[in-house]
Amino acid sequence: MPSIIKVILARDTHVVRHPILRQGRPIEDCIFAGDHDPDTLHLGAFMEDKLVGVLSAYQRSHPDFKTEKSYQIRGVAVMTNHHRKGIGKALMSHIETLLIEREIDVIWLNARIGALAFYTSIAYTQIGTAFEIEKIGMHYCFYKKLK
Repeated sequence: MPSIIKVILARDTHVVRHPILRQGRPIEDCIFAGDHDPDTLHLGAFMEDKLVGVLSAYQRSHPDFKTEKSYQIRGVAVMTNHHRKGIGKALMSHIETLLIEREIDVIWLNARIGALAFYTSIAYTQIGTAFEIEKIGMHYCFYKKLK
């Protein structure tokens, strides 16, 4: 488990996003649309004062949900040498708590094929069929109702 999870700046996510999610691509590919929106949240998981995991949450609607109170999770990444230590689960739990406090109804995300078991294990539900995100790969949409 991480020793601390806290809100961080968008640019701070790049040290984890780049090697895990955008390896071999320009650092600019780590800048996501909405990173600097006022309602966007970026979380960092720290172990011994070192950033080892990140997650970003963007206030965005999804066409399958009839609510304006939804957030999209993006950029969930944990440094390879810290996989399977509960860091991803802790980040997701922390963002859910923050979004419940904001009275958000639904969280949704596009999960890479390799992460399907992780999201299922933390009670997210798959919706729709597989689709490809250019330069990234195949994904499925997942969601969780908070209310």
